[in-house]
Amino acid sequence: MIASDTLDNNVGEGKPGVSAPRTAAPALPRGLAGTPDDKEMLRAAVDLTRDISVARPAIYWPDMIGSAAIGYGLMAAAILIENPLAAGIAGVLSALALYRALLFIHELTHIHKNALPGFRLGWNLLVGIPMLTPSLMYEGVHTLHHARTRYGTVDDPEYLPLALMKPWSLPVFALVALLLPIGLLIRSALLVPLGAVIPPLRKLVWERASALSINPEFRRRPPEGEFARQVFWQELGASAWALFLVWWSATHSWRPLLIGLAIVSVTALLNQIRTLVAHLWENEGEAMTVTGQYLDSVNVPPPGPIAALWAPVGLRYHALHHLLPSMPYHSLAEAHRRLAAQLGTASTYHKANYNGLLPLVGRLARSTMMPR
Repeated sequence: MIASDTLDNNVGEGKPGVSAPRTAAPALPRGLAGTPDDKEMLRAAVDLTRDISVARPAIYWPDMIGSAAIGYGLMAAAILIENPLAAGIAGVLSALALYRALLFIHELTHIHKNALPGFRLGWNLLVGIPMLTPSLMYEGVHTLHHARTRYGTVDDPEYLPLALMKPWSLPVFALVALLLPIGLLIRSALLVPLGAVIPPLRKLVWERASALSINPEFRRRPPEGEFARQVFWQELGASAWALFLVWWSATHSWRPLLIGLAIVSVTALLNQIRTLVAHLWENEGEAMTVTGQYLDSVNVPPPGPIAALWAPVGLRYHALHHLLPSMPYHSLAEAHRRLAAQLGTASTYHKANYNGLLPLVGRLARSTMMPR
């Protein structure tokens, strides 16, 4: 028998009678991308939540309609009230309510199409089209973020390695959201109608300006089948509404539109700040395991009550959502309670739970300042 050290010394020297060189096991990627799957956690996530996995229309409809009604009512108050302070308070509260209403777009991308009959249409008529963000801008996009081989890579429309970027990138990332309402108005009132008669422009607008994505390299594929028909009607509705807003403002007063755009800007800023802390943003482009994706994502569970405002509709459990993407938002709190109790504080599950917004922003800011 040949001793192992002899065999190792002969490898690569061209000596006869020696077996082929042994191939070293490939090294795991650095960071969270190299995290092996915690099968106990993944199994528990499914087994403990089977009985709460069905979307309940009696919760979805009143929540969505109520949020929209409160938001629009307070927006009207902000427009009509003469006192600047009172109008400002109404505007901020309107932004919070409309923010909650808008975030039901996230639920639309995950719930089964037959789970809530009419909810997609109702949401688009009440929220998506009036806010110039029809569901086409998220459907078929957000699910790519959950794809096993896409998350955290250059093919993920909703991922940027923000923790590895320059410190100035964080305030720019957040503040650019303030311009989103103007961009949406230009898109629906000008670019989409022009694209109807200019095919190259239509292609450009679809590929580059039809998705709520943060990855500047993302290019959207053309819609197909039933989704293409939905896109047509949603685009038609959003463009008709945008053109009406511009016409009415030009012939009556720009004040209501400008106040409405300001309120939606606050809503967009809130969502962008939430996006800043939805993940740790530490992946360098490698495909990740499900557990790696979970640990790169963030839960901000109770008792902190403020998270319900900046991460509504279940998004305070964003890491858990990456374990159970189709779990309805109203079941996530109970799912979290069960998993936390079953797995304990020493588990992988506990590692994605954080105390609040400011500590997460601080962590991200410190990461951008580290030498690389």
